[in-house]
Amino acid sequence: MKKKLNICTLLFLLQISVGIKAQNSQPLINSTLNGTVIDQVTNQPIPGVNVQIKGTTHNAITDLDGKFYFQTGQIFPYTLVISYIGYVTQEHIATNAFVQISLKEDIKELDELVIIGYGSTTKKDYTGAAETVSSTALKSTQRTLESALQGSVAGVNVTQTSGQPGAGLSIRIRGGSSIQGGNEPLYVIDGFPIYNSDVTSGVLSGTPTNPLSSINPADIESITVLKDASSTAIYGSRGANGVVIITTKKGSSNLLTVNYDFTLGQQEVREKIDVLDATGYANLRNAALFDANPALGTNQYLSAAQIAQLGKGVDWQAEAFQKGITQNHQLSISGGNNQTKYAVSGNYFNQEGIIKNTGFERLSGRVNLTSKLTSKSRFGVNLTLAETTSKVAPSGLITSLLVMPPTATIYEPDGSYTLRNPFENIFANPIATLNERQNEAVSNRVLGTVYGEYDIFKNLVFKVSFGLDKISNQEKSYLPASIYEGSITNGEGKIGNATSRTWLNENTLTYSKLFAEKHNLNVLVGYTQQNSVREFVTAGSQQFVNDVTGYNNLQSGSVALMPTSGESQWALNSYLSRVNYNYDSKYYFTASLRADGSSRFGKDNKWGYFPSVALAWQVNKEDFFAPVSDVINSLKLRTSYGATGNQEIGEYQSLSTLTSVKYLFGDQIYTGFTPTRIANNDLGWELTNQFDAGLDVGFFNDKLNLTVDVYRKTTKDLLLDVQIPYTSGYTSSLQNFGSVQNQGIEFGLNTSLGNTNFSWTSNFNIAFNDNKIIALGNGAEFYTFGNYILQVGQPLGTFYGAVTDGILQTADIATKGKFTGNAAPKAGDRLYKDINGDGTFTTAADRTTIGNAQPDFNFGFTNNFTYKDFELAILINGSIGNDILNGNAQALELYNGQQNASKSALDAWTPTNPSTTTPRAKLDPAPIFSNRFVEDGSFVRIKNITFSYNLPKRISEKLRLTAVKFRIIGENPFTFTDYSGYDPEVTSGSNISPGTDTGIYPASKTISGGLNIIL
Repeated sequence: MKKKLNICTLLFLLQISVGIKAQNSQPLINSTLNGTVIDQVTNQPIPGVNVQIKGTTHNAITDLDGKFYFQTGQIFPYTLVISYIGYVTQEHIATNAFVQISLKEDIKELDELVIIGYGSTTKKDYTGAAETVSSTALKSTQRTLESALQGSVAGVNVTQTSGQPGAGLSIRIRGGSSIQGGNEPLYVIDGFPIYNSDVTSGVLSGTPTNPLSSINPADIESITVLKDASSTAIYGSRGANGVVIITTKKGSSNLLTVNYDFTLGQQEVREKIDVLDATGYANLRNAALFDANPALGTNQYLSAAQIAQLGKGVDWQAEAFQKGITQNHQLSISGGNNQTKYAVSGNYFNQEGIIKNTGFERLSGRVNLTSKLTSKSRFGVNLTLAETTSKVAPSGLITSLLVMPPTATIYEPDGSYTLRNPFENIFANPIATLNERQNEAVSNRVLGTVYGEYDIFKNLVFKVSFGLDKISNQEKSYLPASIYEGSITNGEGKIGNATSRTWLNENTLTYSKLFAEKHNLNVLVGYTQQNSVREFVTAGSQQFVNDVTGYNNLQSGSVALMPTSGESQWALNSYLSRVNYNYDSKYYFTASLRADGSSRFGKDNKWGYFPSVALAWQVNKEDFFAPVSDVINSLKLRTSYGATGNQEIGEYQSLSTLTSVKYLFGDQIYTGFTPTRIANNDLGWELTNQFDAGLDVGFFNDKLNLTVDVYRKTTKDLLLDVQIPYTSGYTSSLQNFGSVQNQGIEFGLNTSLGNTNFSWTSNFNIAFNDNKIIALGNGAEFYTFGNYILQVGQPLGTFYGAVTDGILQTADIATKGKFTGNAAPKAGDRLYKDINGDGTFTTAADRTTIGNAQPDFNFGFTNNFTYKDFELAILINGSIGNDILNGNAQALELYNGQQNASKSALDAWTPTNPSTTTPRAKLDPAPIFSNRFVEDGSFVRIKNITFSYNLPKRISEKLRLTAVKFRIIGENPFTFTDYSGYDPEVTSGSNISPGTDTGIYPASKTISGGLNIIL
């Protein structure tokens, strides 16, 4: 009782004292301040921002509308300090009763999060070599996600395989390692591993649609490229070519946000190739005919008077090319609360090709949902639905446009199509092909994952996920009888269906614990299984009554084509584990091990084991670093070593196989089977061992960041078709032989400068890679493949051909004629060097290496400038030192008068024009591949320029909108190169023959305008 009385007495006295103090010192209020904090780019309010009056303890937190309020004794003006996670802390001087403050995203802080295999970490805690694509690069493309990698990440070389809308790109991370296996990276989309291979039935003529084109780039939140073995070994048998991890946009706990984005543009061919007009061609044909038979005179094709009447003739390129319209519509809705977050989006993209009747259309939708079911359990869904339609340029079209004589006509006098080149070389009328041939593909894709997480204990999380990736592709082709290709069969229709179904199950346990405030441990173990089935079926017929129904009525063709069908499948079972440990955020250790069992390999070699280890040292945490910490605020050294594999060889390669054949016995046709492959029970993975050493340095409070990596990766047990004795009944067998090495150095430099009104962020990267073949197996030193050679000590993509040595002149026929390669040399023939020194030139004996497709280095430079409401983004990329086999130039320099030719033919050798560089016209030349057609493919390109204007907040509010942005975009506006083809950023062919430019759909340049509205 006494104790309670004492407490009451104490409270009474305290209350009196407070009352006396209140009477003697009333609070002084000199100003009130209302304010709003918004995002500098989106103009959306930001809740939870801390606003403090500088020099005092007086602070406020913004509400859900981004608003805050002060009632203070401070007298205007005074300084506010505004801070929030993910944004740059800034100071603002308040001069009156209302203030609106725009916060800028802290690019450095946002990029701190690194998405890695089966988890995430912070950049400062990461021991491997991984790089995140900048947000500027992500926003620069609306076509395919791979194009965001061009020039964005050091060590990633992205080359266009075709300018065809919807076509894919060739991507090499730290060089190509495989000769016959896959060289493309593994893509992981929201946790689902995908190797981007075509799903096609083979009916379509031309470039297949890229499966990744079904993914809407606007849905992507981040792209992280894993490059070293420490990063990729967790993906085991599929990590040798690098891993590209893609996460899509998720919802947030903020209020409902509706975002609409619209872009409309026009694209055109970057430049045309100069060929002869009708007058030049007629003179060339006359010269070729005269060279073959001088007795018939100089004007065997057309007389001088007739040539004078020709004019320019038909410009086949101009007839085929157009200015194509592109449009993109994106609508997204996101929001949520503390329990459930959602993001829903829809996209419509339509790109007309720069060649008539070609194009690509995408209609897609995405739903991402995460929900906190209980305090210990979480649930999530990621789902993409997409349909794409591609109108594809048929194979050989570009070559036909270039070589079709300008004196030929598109139409005959009766209005029907001119079917083909009227001279000796046979190729179809390309305009008739474009106008009349039906050649398209429609693809539907469902890609989804569903996962659940449960906290077994405080530090132990169990996660299980299931995924499905289903692609259904229908290809349709019809050749009407009205064009050359269909006239032979009186119409030909084909339909093909190809389906790919892949399911995935992953189960992981993750344990995370901080011991004694300095020992940080993270352990991951898991089991995954993946299975994929592919099927295809084709049907077709010929000899149609008419062309009205096309491929929609195959039964109206009186001759049925042989139907085809097939199925293949593969399965992969895997066990994985990883340990991350760091002591006091200073010393780091990472180790991982994955075991993969693949159905693709021999029965005695199904399982492969892929370990890795990495170490890192945060040097700036040491006491001795203090004297330089004002300049160098962070310094991390790291190194890693590990093994990864490559299983991309197709299915059933280790098994003996049979194929069906037709044979005639008596007067009947029978079906039988014949062996096609010998079994190899020991067939296994290509194994890549990689060493990496790197450093990360931050200067001036991370306003300048430098990353350097040195690496060497060696791939052994290459999957090669090796010659075996004919007595076996086979010519070759797929075996593990040979080795390829890539080694190089990468530099990345990031800057972030500016103040409240102006900012400049940039990313510069440059990478040098040396690729070479170490061994080919069986003691072989080289193999030749057409215009390429695989040779020990040389890089993949080495060109192999003759070396030119001028033009044979009349006075030198007796002494130099034996170096033309012709049995009866004539003045005007091209001369070639005698490589083997036997006193003569022959194509077979006098070839040598004449260049290679590997660049000395490639680079990218991304800049983003902001000034008040204006933004300017510029992306530059380039490749230096790579060669290109210009197959178009080789075709155009035949000078045979049977097809069109390059304008260089105007300088062809004649007795009155004894050229030393350009050979004579001749009716039947023997094409010789030489260094004449291997060109320097180096280039520097301004890939993207985007200028944006954000409508001031006061105006957008009057329109009852949260934010409005206008922009103008230029894609590929300027390219600086000496390459004479359509575009230097191009490649076709296999791993053996990269850097080939023959008949590839040209690249385009685009100008467009856009509008972004946030409700």
